[in-house]
Amino acid sequence: MCRNDWSCYDDHHILHRQHLRGSSQPAVTISFAAIKHIPWKNVPLYIGAQVLASVSAAFALKLIFHPFMSGGVTVPSVGYGQAFVAEFSVSFTLMFVVTAVANGTRAVRLFAGIVVGATVMINIHMAGAATGSSMNPARTLGPAIAAHNYKGIWIYLTAPILGSLCGAGAYTVLNRNTTMREE
Repeated sequence: MCRNDWSCYDDHHILHRQHLRGSSQPAVTISFAAIKHIPWKNVPLYIGAQVLASVSAAFALKLIFHPFMSGGVTVPSVGYGQAFVAEFSVSFTLMFVVTAVANGTRAVRLFAGIVVGATVMINIHMAGAATGSSMNPARTLGPAIAAHNYKGIWIYLTAPILGSLCGAGAYTVLNRNTTMREE
């Protein structure tokens, strides 16, 4: 079920935080601000809290489990170009689904945890071996800082944000076109 300590947190988080307004990761936060689901003025505070939580958790896990774990660091096992495309793609998919669920009816939102969790699981199977399938800049940054391992960090700080922005934008455009056709 959980592939490591970080995915157990992610699984719990997806299923139990769906009623809260803010996101737990910078790529989703920025994308929600871009499509006006949250105000831009809240973005720095949200991202600051997300990064602080990730760094704190990484150091806590390092303190508890070191030297028995790698620290949860995500590094690409493929070339940087392939890793960028993989992280962009899984982030696009995740944000497309998250945006669809956020804009759906109450009945759709009721199953948000299952739908988003299934999307994360599929994304992990698609890109996990190549990149660790982070989809979350804060999730990668915390362990990288704790382990002093910044290999390919630029991929994990840029591809998820760009992929998420494109995923939210694509859903918004497609939904707008569908709404216009129905009217």
